[in-house]
Amino acid sequence: MKHYNSSRRQFLSLAGLTGCGLALSSPLKGWQSARRELIVYVGTYTTGRSEGIYVCRLDLSSGELKQIDVAKGVANPSFLTVDPKTRFVYAVNEVKEFEGKASGAVSAFRIDDRTGALKLVNQQPSGGSGPCHLSLDGTGKFLLVANYDVGNFEVLPIRQGALGAPVDFVQHRGSSINPKRQTSPHAHCVVTDQNNRRVFVTDLGLDKIMIYGFDSRTGKLTPNQKPWFQTKPGAGPRHFTFHHNGRWAYVINEIASTMSALVYDRVSGELKETQTISTLPADFTGKSSCAELQVAPSGKFLYGSNRGHDSIVVYSIDQTNGKLSLVDHTLTQGKVPRNFAIEPGGRWLLAANQNSDSIVSFAIDPRSGKLSSTGHSVEIPVPVCVAFLSDKL
Repeated sequence: MKHYNSSRRQFLSLAGLTGCGLALSSPLKGWQSARRELIVYVGTYTTGRSEGIYVCRLDLSSGELKQIDVAKGVANPSFLTVDPKTRFVYAVNEVKEFEGKASGAVSAFRIDDRTGALKLVNQQPSGGSGPCHLSLDGTGKFLLVANYDVGNFEVLPIRQGALGAPVDFVQHRGSSINPKRQTSPHAHCVVTDQNNRRVFVTDLGLDKIMIYGFDSRTGKLTPNQKPWFQTKPGAGPRHFTFHHNGRWAYVINEIASTMSALVYDRVSGELKETQTISTLPADFTGKSSCAELQVAPSGKFLYGSNRGHDSIVVYSIDQTNGKLSLVDHTLTQGKVPRNFAIEPGGRWLLAANQNSDSIVSFAIDPRSGKLSSTGHSVEIPVPVCVAFLSDKL
């Protein structure tokens, strides 16, 4: 576990934000979507060979991914989210200092309607060093940003795509049992529920999913009546997501390499655990930690990434209660799959191997959920996040 945490610190200690200008290495030519291709954005760490956010094109007939451009000009745009109207991309800038202060940053980019190219709109401080995750609320009017290093998060308003000064901020406090990873809070993921009434923040350092009431008119937060869900001690909850039905939720636990299935009470906001199972094969004995999780568009399968075993774990979801059954483990053909994404049609999964500088494409079997290699991969330096642009262009 220490290897991955020290890698984060190494990247952040070397990084600093460059100027606010954004350069495109070459003009994008004549791409038009006819449900044959999708634009894909890849967030990276820019402390090595990487130059920024890479723009790629996914062939929906073959699963082949090709790089077509790179948007330069900001440091460590590691985690991305795309506006639901496909007009803007938002990125954390995972650094320790911004504009002379101890803070990371968040960047807003406008998407070219014809090509998918990006142009920097503006930046705002993230409210703490090492921002690692961000998401939009259900209205698209607010951006929520989690800062890993200091264990806090903030809410920023969005006005015509540009980011405004934060309207609310919460600092977590406390610790848990792991002396190397949990001596202080580490906010790692922030999302709203489907009703846009509550905000959920996984805190790896506290072994908790913090729960807040959310006012979608003002962006203000209030503690939920039951203010958190407690994971098992030492689990290290990392990323959290809801099933499409809004009644079930899942959290992937980085330190323990486990996946927990939860039931969500939409009235009280309470989460209750129904199951926790390993993400690793029973005979695996090496070191590994978890990263990303996603529910398939069909709602029938759940996927998670293992860094160390270097695989994607596949579970089937019981459609009566949300519980999980192991289906398979698929090696990602690279090292440290930090992130992956499932194409909106549910046909392809793209696995980002952070330590192998590669994104590998897999086909998804719609009946079993199993993954099979397409034979296609693309070299991207230090890929951290994969985000799809809807085929509305």
